[in-house]
Amino acid sequence: MVLVTIEILIYETVSLKMLKDWKLKLRYGRIETPYEHFTLIAPVIINQYIADFNAQPGKAYAAMKIWALNDEQSIEIFQSVADQTGFSIAGNIEIYKTEPENPPKENPFAYNINFSYYTE
Repeated sequence: MVLVTIEILIYETVSLKMLKDWKLKLRYGRIETPYEHFTLIAPVIINQYIADFNAQPGKAYAAMKIWALNDEQSIEIFQSVADQTGFSIAGNIEIYKTEPENPPKENPFAYNINFSYYTE
C-alpha cells in the first residue's frame, strides 16, 4: 500500500514538473506558437442530452478554453463546437485572453468544455 502511494506522489510530481516546464518554455520563447490562448463564455441552450459532456437539456453558460490565431478564430471554434455537439448559442460570447492549462498543438483546438446551468 505504501508503494502505491509513493508511485502516485512521484507521478503527480512529474506531471506538475512537466506542466511547469512547457509553461516556462512558452513564456521564454523556447516553445513557439502562432496561437493565443482564450477563454470563451456564452449563454447556450442545450436541446438534447450531450453524452460526451454529460450535459442535460436546459439553459446554461458554456465555457471553453481555446488555442486560436485570434479572437475571431476562437469564436469560429466555439460556434463549431456548438454545431457539432448539439447546443445553440443564445446570446453574446464573452472573450478573455487567459493563461493556458494545456500546451498548444499544431492546430487550433478547444478543451475544458463545461456547462453551468441557470434558471430565469
